[in-house]
Amino acid sequence: MNTELGRIGRWTAWLLLGMITLFAAVQMWFLAHILYWRTHNPSTTSFIDARSDAQRAKNPNAKISYIWVDYAAISVNLKRAIIAAEDDKFIDHEGFDWDGIQRAMEKNQRKGAVVAGGSTISQQLAKNLFLSGQRTWMRKGEEALITAMLEVSMDKRRIFEIYMNVVEWGEGVFGAEAAARHYFGIPASRLSPEQGARLAAMLPRPRFFQRNPGSNYLADYSETILSRMPRARIP
Repeated sequence: MNTELGRIGRWTAWLLLGMITLFAAVQMWFLAHILYWRTHNPSTTSFIDARSDAQRAKNPNAKISYIWVDYAAISVNLKRAIIAAEDDKFIDHEGFDWDGIQRAMEKNQRKGAVVAGGSTISQQLAKNLFLSGQRTWMRKGEEALITAMLEVSMDKRRIFEIYMNVVEWGEGVFGAEAAARHYFGIPASRLSPEQGARLAAMLPRPRFFQRNPGSNYLADYSETILSRMPRARIP
């Protein structure tokens, strides 16, 4: 009996060691990519690949528009609009806006459903770069670890630059340059305050607003963002 228990204990220990080793290897894989992206631009992301696969499953000829531009080639109007809309404490926090998370939790409790996330730009980038769209505690935990890696490895400007270049702005439309050309026929460097505010207003539900450009909510929210933009601090 003792021999059998000892054998089970050893197998359990080896299993735990294997799981810990695998977990550590995955984290190192994430970190290696993040360190590489400090000076190199991502050619794609997990989110872009997932959207591309879903789109091409419906239409094999579907095209993806993903055009990288440097930070300086994106209008300050769009930068201010995104900060105002998505993460007004981006400059100050270390990846997590605890007040925003608390407000989101309280709102979700009042509504009885998940209607607000409270995610920062850093958290959104962590998810877009590496993770699936599943809403599980395990995925949220992984998102937190990757967010911490991003904040330690990159400065705010680089995090923001990558975010603006990979975020979704509609079906097959990724990044500020592709969005500016798709919706306004101009490069991202020439976006006006009003255009920047409208693009920022689309971010929570870009494909929905792409299909519903006349949405009253989109128009109203764009005006709200426009009024906040002068106070937005950008990296």
